[in-house]
Amino acid sequence: MAFRFSKHYTREEARSLLPQIRGWLDQLAQLRGRLQEYDRNIHQLLAQGHDVGGDPVNRWMKTLREIQTIQAEFQKREIQIKDLDRGLIDFPAFVAGQEVFLCWEKDEEDIEYWHDLTSGYSGREKL
Repeated sequence: MAFRFSKHYTREEARSLLPQIRGWLDQLAQLRGRLQEYDRNIHQLLAQGHDVGGDPVNRWMKTLREIQTIQAEFQKREIQIKDLDRGLIDFPAFVAGQEVFLCWEKDEEDIEYWHDLTSGYSGREKL
């Protein structure tokens, strides 16, 4: 049988990653805020007829690279970011022999839910 993901997490493995994932989500939130600020500054400069480049664009690019670096940490672990604003994360796993996602939201203390690969958040079930 072919599986969609090559990495599957036990609840304990996913749980052990939560401190790191919380840190990455916090970093992403800060970086996204900074990127939006840089976007506003660049758009203001453009609206005022200024040439844009140099420091404003370099800061924007550096921040974007930092975001991509953190996102790559999720990708290489096959951990899915479903909603960055909510901190909604899915870990590929098996429940009763079926390939599913362990589903976790940033404000939740522990991983307590799962859903199949297609139903998403609305299909969450208690572990």
